[in-house]
Amino acid sequence: MTSLSGIYAGLNSTYAYLASQYKDGLTLENIAEARTNTDNLMNLNQTFASYLQTNFSALDSDGDGILSAEETTNSISQMSASGLTKAQLIQLYSSGASGISSADYSYIIENFESMDTNGDGRITDSEIAAFKLSAAKMEKEDEMNHKAATNMSVFYGDDSSSSSGSYSILSYKYKNNSNS
Repeated sequence: MTSLSGIYAGLNSTYAYLASQYKDGLTLENIAEARTNTDNLMNLNQTFASYLQTNFSALDSDGDGILSAEETTNSISQMSASGLTKAQLIQLYSSGASGISSADYSYIIENFESMDTNGDGRITDSEIAAFKLSAAKMEKEDEMNHKAATNMSVFYGDDSSSSSGSYSILSYKYKNNSNS
């Protein structure tokens, strides 16, 4: 299922990992240092660390230069509630974001405007789910319409019909009419 929750979880776990290394608080300099530290190569998700670094000032809501767990949790909760912009998704995607598959990213970015039903420039998990449901419904309707359009038994009749009262368009001509 296409969902943004993997992104939010990735941001949260990346923050937790970085914060565990810096007991005096996570600063912009700490993030930059951690991203270049070769000891972190296996444990640090560079994409989410890059996002934290690039958006540090927006995440640091009190402006004290230290990113707290509360600020991070509040920011991620706000992102989850209000959704992500196309620019945010592209930023995460272009840096190789994890937490969501490339196919899901492509699907979301390709259909972003259609998914953004309230027109606020952001998409939420509920908008994605509603779009997918609508798309699946339309696909099923198209499939049924195609099946009906290509089903020649509607025109010529079908001997396998379970109802003796069902006739094709031409069957009236050959119908045994006992009332005549």
